[in-house]
Amino acid sequence: MKAEFRQGIIAPCIVAGLTLLTWIVVGPAWALGVLALGAAGIIAFHLYHLHLLAEWARDSSHAAVPEGRGTWTDVFAAIYKHVRVRLAYERDLRHIIERFRLAAEALPDGIVVLDRNNRIEWANARAVAQLGLDPKQDIAQPVVNLVRQPEFLRYLEAGDWGESVVVPSSRAAGRSLALQLVPYAVDKKLLMSRDVTEVEAVARMRRDFIANVSHELKTPLTVISGFVETLQEQARNMQRLIADLITLSALESEQNPLTDERFAVVPLMLELSNDAKALSKGEHEVELDIGEAATIVGSREELASAFGNLVSNAIRYTPPGGKVTLSWRVDADGSGEFSVSDTGIGIAPEHVPRLTERFYRVDRSRSRATGGTGLGLAIVKHVLMRHQAQLDIESEIGRGSTFRVRLPRERVERLGVDEPVVNELPGIAT
Repeated sequence: MKAEFRQGIIAPCIVAGLTLLTWIVVGPAWALGVLALGAAGIIAFHLYHLHLLAEWARDSSHAAVPEGRGTWTDVFAAIYKHVRVRLAYERDLRHIIERFRLAAEALPDGIVVLDRNNRIEWANARAVAQLGLDPKQDIAQPVVNLVRQPEFLRYLEAGDWGESVVVPSSRAAGRSLALQLVPYAVDKKLLMSRDVTEVEAVARMRRDFIANVSHELKTPLTVISGFVETLQEQARNMQRLIADLITLSALESEQNPLTDERFAVVPLMLELSNDAKALSKGEHEVELDIGEAATIVGSREELASAFGNLVSNAIRYTPPGGKVTLSWRVDADGSGEFSVSDTGIGIAPEHVPRLTERFYRVDRSRSRATGGTGLGLAIVKHVLMRHQAQLDIESEIGRGSTFRVRLPRERVERLGVDEPVVNELPGIAT
């Protein structure tokens, strides 16, 4: 700053000196003329450089920074430095954008960049092919003018874009596309498209197969059970088998994601205890032992089904007069343990590793007599897999069995010390 000041003061000082000298030598009239001429020269010098600066500013993105004289040398030098920094930043930004576009082009899905008004800013080749876009003419066009499926319009207006929407392709008959919007930055969105024709076909075939099997089996069974009294029990068994097959198919389906919810374990334990007593019909002693009340995160319906299968097995394979104990514990590490213990017939060690296989039976004649479908423990296995849980089995011939379900601590929430523990049935240890 000091250097610019010194350079800027030189010319006014020279003019002032010449004016003073002229005053002394030839008088004030001539001195005034020298002062006016010098001031005009200084003003013209600065106006010329201001003109250069203005001309450059009108086209600063392309024009070179002009060269200055005197005090303007440092001004234009500083401008030139900032221009170089800006150009370097723009060059780096172009490289980043180019890398992003190359990466987007390599993706197997279609990618469309939308602005805050859902106008198209850019699309990769896969999106161009799937959605029928023109990479030149469709830029800045509203996406709703080009993707006209009613399902997509409702999806866009709803604003809930956590899941994709499947629409028929307008480019190829019989093809299906999954479209999903993903907001990013402040006012940008990505529209992702994927060809899911084969996936939808497999899912449809599975649904049709299950529907057809259910229909073909249920209809004759209903007729038979109405006319042949001796076959009624078998008809009920087959109906239970179909229900278990449908349940098992739903658990294995990729189209049926787990829906988590929070529910209290104590009411569930009470329900299981009541169901056990109803199934026992007073022939067994049913004990409920709740160590610590807690909340479970998971599917209540699925876990209730899995726990219920373990309870019904304990009742069915325990002779009258035996005891069945339902227990719940929260371990020191925060994990949860549900267990069913019985004083039943027990299971030989060689059978234990295969109990969760479909249709595996330790004693086929006894299994049929108790009404089992052979799928109960397979359902338990798949429910627990969906909840990252583990099934441990301990059994001894003639002394009984214990089935333990260990839920990870991520799915168990302890209750606060001030929250009440439900204890509504007699015989509950808490």
